[in-house]
Amino acid sequence: MSKDWTGNTKSIYTTLGASNHTDYERETNDFYATDPKALELLLELEAFSPYVWEPACGQGHLSEVLKAHGYKVKSSDIIDRGYPGTEKLDFLQVPSQTGPSRDIITNPPYKLAKEFVKHALDISMDSTKVAMFLKVQFLEGKERRKLFEKYPPKVIYVSSSRLICAMNGAFEKASSSAVAYAWFIWEKGYKGNTIVRWFN
Repeated sequence: MSKDWTGNTKSIYTTLGASNHTDYERETNDFYATDPKALELLLELEAFSPYVWEPACGQGHLSEVLKAHGYKVKSSDIIDRGYPGTEKLDFLQVPSQTGPSRDIITNPPYKLAKEFVKHALDISMDSTKVAMFLKVQFLEGKERRKLFEKYPPKVIYVSSSRLICAMNGAFEKASSSAVAYAWFIWEKGYKGNTIVRWFN
């Protein structure tokens, strides 16, 4: 019988989207731009404060969607990637929100996702919404379970499609993804059960 398997021991982990088991190097600063469609779909389901902060704005893919929907957007990132109006700052070092209270919407660097969620909630006023675009597998792990017990998401919207996050914003080079994504929505002060819904 001829052998028809051409993969290797990393193949299954690559399919599952495990970043520590991949044939490709991850972008140095974990910059993977979000398909704007992901936010367009979320805005059909959730309303946010008129003032929004995108603290990992990259090249502005999510900021542009928010502006097109009439939101007043503060765009920042630890690295200025050329998006006009980017405020260069390390979100995790910001001691508190200043100016108008802003809901926070972003696709954080995945290796710092837990820290981004916790910090976003810590620096915000009660009722502030925090929306993070994350892999569904973010639900896994003992440390993240502690985060969810202290800060339960209000809603998790699981994508029924395979939305794409493009390394360095190069969507023209991105292929279809096997990774499942979801929008995790927190509302500071919320202590109820988490609702899970699906979107296209």
